[in-house]
Amino acid sequence: MQSNSDTINTKIDEDYLAEFKKQMQLKWPNNKTMNVVFHGHSVPSGYSTRGIVNTLAAYPHLFLKFLKEQYPTAVVNCITTSIGGEQSEQGAKRFKDDVLCMKPDLLFIDYALNDRGIGLERAEKAWRSMINDALNVNIKLVLLTPTPDIKEDILDDNTTLAGYANMIKKLGEEFDIPVVDVYAQFKKMRQNGEDLTKYMAQNNHPNELGHQVAVQEIIKKLFSEIQ
Repeated sequence: MQSNSDTINTKIDEDYLAEFKKQMQLKWPNNKTMNVVFHGHSVPSGYSTRGIVNTLAAYPHLFLKFLKEQYPTAVVNCITTSIGGEQSEQGAKRFKDDVLCMKPDLLFIDYALNDRGIGLERAEKAWRSMINDALNVNIKLVLLTPTPDIKEDILDDNTTLAGYANMIKKLGEEFDIPVVDVYAQFKKMRQNGEDLTKYMAQNNHPNELGHQVAVQEIIKKLFSEIQ
């Protein structure tokens, strides 16, 4: 028997982006510019190693490529408001000025890696602030659990990052918004015997292969009908 929670989550997965997808299918002169915004730290920014920012191989622009392949008549912007080294408290402080001003049609938040520096309690408060600010102006919002840090044992359920992934998933359930569980996918890959170092540019920055894993999880979660 399906629980109420399962029913809600299924409904989110099937219907959450229905209006977004409808708008993306429109043609000129009936279409409009669609803004997809990625807010977070160095990973969505595209940082790899030694200060190199591989923007076009990072998951935000891989997602833009996917959208344009699926919706060739759409006018769509990929906007990264992410900043390397930033954590969610800093992101929340500039959320209205730097993010909401972009009028996102779809917004992703990815801060968990750097939130280890401020602790779960402070991080959750900052995530809640951003979620409430976005929902108050009817923005379609998606949360991401972190990509790995290979200095942690991803197979250990008690790692610091596992705690942040669980916090993000609980926020998704509470607010009825989708969570793309990137962390769980990397954990599954490791459980299947894969060496995660081949997906990493350095211990906490994915390379292009790692970003491809992240974007595939986004597509699976939000565009299951295309799979």
